[in-house]
Amino acid sequence: MITKNTIDAVFETARVEEVIGDFVQLKRSGTNLKGLSPFTHEKSPSFMVSPVKQIWKDFSSGKGGNAVAFLMEHEHFSYPEAIRYLAKKYNIEIEETEQSDAEKEQANEKESMYLVSEFAQKYFHNTMLTTDEGQSIGYSYFKERGFTGDTIKKFGLGYSPEVWDAFTKEALGKGYKLEYLEKTGLTIPREDGRHVDRFRGRVMFPIQSMSGRVLGFGGRILGNDKKAAKYLNSPESDIYHKSKVLYGIYHAKQAIAKQDNCYLVEGYTDVIQMHQAGIENVVASSGTALTPDQIRLINRLTKNITVLFDGDAAGLRASIRGIDLILEEGMNVKVCTFPEGDDPDSFAKKSTREELEVYLKDNAKDFIQFKASLLVDEAKNDPVKKAGLIRDMVMSIAKIPDLIQRQVYIQETAHIMDISEQVLVSTLAQLVQKDIADAGKRLKEEQKAKAMQPVDTPEQPREKLDIMDLLERKIIEILLLYGNTEQEFEDIYIKYDEFGKEYEETERKTCKVYERVYLNLQEDEIEFTNPAFKQLYAYIINYYLGNNELPVETFINTLPPELQSVAADIYMQDEKYHLHEWEEKKQIPVKDKLMSVANYTGEHIADLRWLLLGRLIQDLKMQVSPDADNMEILTAVKDYNMLINYLSRKLSRIRSSFY
Repeated sequence: MITKNTIDAVFETARVEEVIGDFVQLKRSGTNLKGLSPFTHEKSPSFMVSPVKQIWKDFSSGKGGNAVAFLMEHEHFSYPEAIRYLAKKYNIEIEETEQSDAEKEQANEKESMYLVSEFAQKYFHNTMLTTDEGQSIGYSYFKERGFTGDTIKKFGLGYSPEVWDAFTKEALGKGYKLEYLEKTGLTIPREDGRHVDRFRGRVMFPIQSMSGRVLGFGGRILGNDKKAAKYLNSPESDIYHKSKVLYGIYHAKQAIAKQDNCYLVEGYTDVIQMHQAGIENVVASSGTALTPDQIRLINRLTKNITVLFDGDAAGLRASIRGIDLILEEGMNVKVCTFPEGDDPDSFAKKSTREELEVYLKDNAKDFIQFKASLLVDEAKNDPVKKAGLIRDMVMSIAKIPDLIQRQVYIQETAHIMDISEQVLVSTLAQLVQKDIADAGKRLKEEQKAKAMQPVDTPEQPREKLDIMDLLERKIIEILLLYGNTEQEFEDIYIKYDEFGKEYEETERKTCKVYERVYLNLQEDEIEFTNPAFKQLYAYIINYYLGNNELPVETFINTLPPELQSVAADIYMQDEKYHLHEWEEKKQIPVKDKLMSVANYTGEHIADLRWLLLGRLIQDLKMQVSPDADNMEILTAVKDYNMLINYLSRKLSRIRSSFY
């Protein structure tokens, strides 16, 4: 178990903007940073990070919290895993106490699979470096490819021996369960009851997540067995989904964000050789067709992709489909091809970093120029083929969501293909209209299918606006934002003179906001109805009573994980208005609560009292019976109505001075 001293050191050192910056491209927005949500598919940024408050909030998914909460949400880390990750990132030595057998058993299934995969990576790497077979076959192969010892270590490359069950025996001997060896696909059960290694006799490429966890492997066979696949990947599992993973993303993420561009290649060795040449912002789709999930992974870090291809015509043609997918995600795409006979691996191997950078810069073409250069030779003077080519280019432009970009590309195509811009605009309009019609058709089919459902299908309950919930939330917000603030509060008392005439007496006292809230709610015996707010209120008040102040960033770190998101959501609420620029764009005034914290606090406490009194009166009225003496109930209702009238006057006074 990790000691409290280590956890405290991690929280004091870790910077939320640095941690999240490894996974999401963040841009300055006032005092905050914003980016695209890593939890939902969005095109307008609603993910906000506050370096001052040291918390983040994703307004599209509702998630939020500190750096640890982000790692737990994004990387599915357990709490200890997130602490270990941050300790490693910031070079903090981890102090631990001995775990009991029961604690070791609590590791969940996914974590067990991660541990098995990490053990396998170390096993394959050490086997290559320390055994005769590993050195003569695996290490020699990588050396022949031109990889240095540092590069081999950086990417964790390895070798699986040509033995039926060498890895499986070693893993079982170290206490790893056969169940997880099979679930990760490292071990294959046979019908005769034996278990064999999936990757035997192959050099190994570990595939890592964006945070560096080993998800699976790619293995390349070195023999001449024509029946065996040249490359073999781990099967799909709970931790490895090849359509959502990019090879090299862990090593490339910082360079991609810094240079605001990502080079996309096809294979493992392309990535490694480019890295070794000094070009680190490069990832691979690992030989699979590019998927939307892979593109969105890059989209978190940059809007710009440059696709690198060798001169193979069939491969180039197939790449067009991937380019259209990139355009659909609203990203900018360029294409760079290498001389005939070269690919990214071979070209990088024989070039210096400077030569490679110059070549990539000079030869990267816009996708329209690429399509034209690729297909125009085929069309030549054939009008029918030329028309087909132009239509093909316009179909790609139709994928672009941004209207201005569409128009620019239409103009570029008209210039390249020597055709009227108006004709292209007309063709584009037809394609877009067809997309709209197809979408409408799908919607009608869905509505028709829904209408054919049985009549007794229960309808989903509609979410209602809970005023009590909103008021309780506002009280929490006041405590988090202004609890330490000292204010002068005004109390109005209704009194009567000797003739029975009513008059008001005002009393002013100075105290901290949290004291005012606590005393008022305790005096009226008001309890929160929302369970999360009730817990959070108790944590906040206990913290204030014990410390007399509440540094919010430190306080949020002390909360249970389920309350961290709630607290971050409330604490970052003001950022939502600035994020969407409501004041400027929609002319919605946002109240400046700092102008009168006392009034703002008093207003919401009075509103809460008013609402509770109203509900209490309704409950009492329900108890009135025509066959009983209702005098006591009616007297109570009268007294409560007098209180409501008093609160109405108080609220009117507060609001008139507040606005």
